[in-house]
Amino acid sequence: MDYLVRFVQVHESFRRAELEALADLHNIKLDVVNYQSNYPYCLVRLQSEAAARLLISRSILGQGIYELWGIGTSYEELHEDVRRRSGHKWSEFRTCSFRFSVVGFQYKMKTSEQRKIIESFSYLDFEGPIVMANADTEFFVFQEHDLSVEIPRMLYLCRFIANSDRDVITKYDLKKRHYISTTSMDSELALVTANMAQAAPGKMFFDPFVGTGSFPIACAHFGARSIGSDIDGRSIRGKPTCNLMSNFTQYALTGRWLDGFVSDLTNTPLRLDRVLDGIVCDPPYGVREGLKVLGTKDGSGTEAVYIDGKLAHLQEGYIPPKRPYSFEAMLDDILDFAARTLVDSGRLAMWMPTANDEDVEFAIPTHECLEIVSICVQPFNKWSRRLLTYRRLGGVAVPAATKTSKRSNGTGIHADDLNSFRKKVRDCAALYSNGILTR
Repeated sequence: MDYLVRFVQVHESFRRAELEALADLHNIKLDVVNYQSNYPYCLVRLQSEAAARLLISRSILGQGIYELWGIGTSYEELHEDVRRRSGHKWSEFRTCSFRFSVVGFQYKMKTSEQRKIIESFSYLDFEGPIVMANADTEFFVFQEHDLSVEIPRMLYLCRFIANSDRDVITKYDLKKRHYISTTSMDSELALVTANMAQAAPGKMFFDPFVGTGSFPIACAHFGARSIGSDIDGRSIRGKPTCNLMSNFTQYALTGRWLDGFVSDLTNTPLRLDRVLDGIVCDPPYGVREGLKVLGTKDGSGTEAVYIDGKLAHLQEGYIPPKRPYSFEAMLDDILDFAARTLVDSGRLAMWMPTANDEDVEFAIPTHECLEIVSICVQPFNKWSRRLLTYRRLGGVAVPAATKTSKRSNGTGIHADDLNSFRKKVRDCAALYSNGILTR
């Protein structure tokens, strides 16, 4: 049975990937019949209306799903297809209250034009009352145009089935959240990331760069339980009445937040067993400040340090020493950690920056235990960021020897030497400020 998914016209490279992730999560057989990223309509084939409702129920980038009654490149073609495709269904809705709506994409129609289009479907011979609010069934005529072209490129007649979960974006809007930082991920993309990673009830998720908790909150919305860590304990602790935990309290999700702790990924206190169903993260890019991990530049300091006869790390206000860290090494370390902790088919959804310049283009990191499911791109002006989604392969053991880390153990290594993306961004900023380059 054919259905039409109506997407929002944002984050175009994410939309199909989110839909396929949800189909896989719900074990729904999804066949994408026709989809083009520059248009909002996606024609799919599903086994039932119940599957259609389930598929769209938690989508963030979809608006709704509709049963397809007809398709054509002109109204003559559309009417012919409606008679052929859906004629056997007309009697089912003959006495129901109903409503018709006409929606144009990249084209604004006058009321008189809409009325003429609606009246052209009079052969459906519906006898029920026309109700403008809360009708038993609602039909949509979708008229799709190329920009500034009056003749439509595609026409659809559809019966409304169900709306998506997109309205929840407003609930988690950062403008209404009590505790955020400059790096908090906006609610829309945090929820999309949770969908890509297939957060769901009964699952355990982890964010190793938790910050103020945007990803665990999104995962909790979909029913998953989460833990998180961050090298900067201040982001977790916040203030007594305004902290990471208070965000979960704000949304009545405290039962799905298990704990947060101070750690970096290379010095995690977690036991490296395969118990996690998902990992979601937006690693620091190291542009404002160079990336760091716990340790000293010269590799010393493994022995205990005492101050006034007391262990330094147990005293209030203790700040552990840190050393520079390679961005490329961090990506490898995340994948290795995921391979060691994810269950079979568990997912890693990780954001990764890239400049729109081949000189600093980062290759997509790979791991023998992980399969790349999707690569989605959010473009900006001079750079972009990608959401990489991986799936843990079953029956593949983690190699005994890990990849050689790129992070430095020597002295005199600076952040720019370890992070080509940071160096490129800072070099470009300097050229703009000196007037050598213009925007």
